[in-house]
Amino acid sequence: MSSRNSHANKAAARDRLRAERERQQKKDKTRRQIVVGVSVVAVLAIAGGVGYGVMQMNKPSAWEAAKSDKVIAPANTTGTNGTTVTIGKPAAKKTLEVYEDSRCPVCAQFEQTVGTTVQKDVDAGKYKIQYIGATFIDNNGGEGSKNALSALGAALNVSPEAFTAYKSALYSTTWHPEETSDKFKDDSYLIKVAQTVPALKDNAAFQKAVKGGTYDAWAMKMSAKFDKSGVQGTPTFKMDGKAVTVGTTTNPPMTVAEYNTAITKALAG
Repeated sequence: MSSRNSHANKAAARDRLRAERERQQKKDKTRRQIVVGVSVVAVLAIAGGVGYGVMQMNKPSAWEAAKSDKVIAPANTTGTNGTTVTIGKPAAKKTLEVYEDSRCPVCAQFEQTVGTTVQKDVDAGKYKIQYIGATFIDNNGGEGSKNALSALGAALNVSPEAFTAYKSALYSTTWHPEETSDKFKDDSYLIKVAQTVPALKDNAAFQKAVKGGTYDAWAMKMSAKFDKSGVQGTPTFKMDGKAVTVGTTTNPPMTVAEYNTAITKALAG
């Protein structure tokens, strides 16, 4: 082999090695750029995810948002935002304020035991009922009190009689859940209960209002009215600004006998 060919071969080999190194360097550079790009995208995605998560955490719930929504007051109401709900004969001189939470087990017990007596008194014109709905049990978890109150608004929009019958059904032994069970949060359950009330059975307008949350904002205003009342628990009864209780205690009457004695005293006061 000539020296010429040997030098040429060596030069060619060096050129091939140099070209190979340059190709490898380009590949390495491209790989680093891809890795950096993917890392940036990943960081941005994580940051975006965290940002979205924070935004969702700070986003008010539907019920919180309902506090500032425009209020659609049910028919058969009066007062600011329709939060004065009066049931009974207009000619009745006395008004019994009834403070209740739909999830309250003691309220359910009262309604199951004394509810019929109260209704007879109201029908006889002894006094009117002014209903103030509370939702404070939801503070322990859930939204059934608020949802049931909104559904009661939908029933009230049908008629005062439908409201009273529906409230009675919600508190009944058949339908009232344990306090720890938030069944009233489900529209389907509230509508199922309403099927037992003749005025609400297969009532498309009522069902649409329940499913659409038509009276959610009203329910929140009613709940706020309860919160401002100073009442600490449910059920609570007041007449002429005075609590209707058993004797000298602060306990609400929970039997027919206790109620009749307490209400007779209140009416005479």
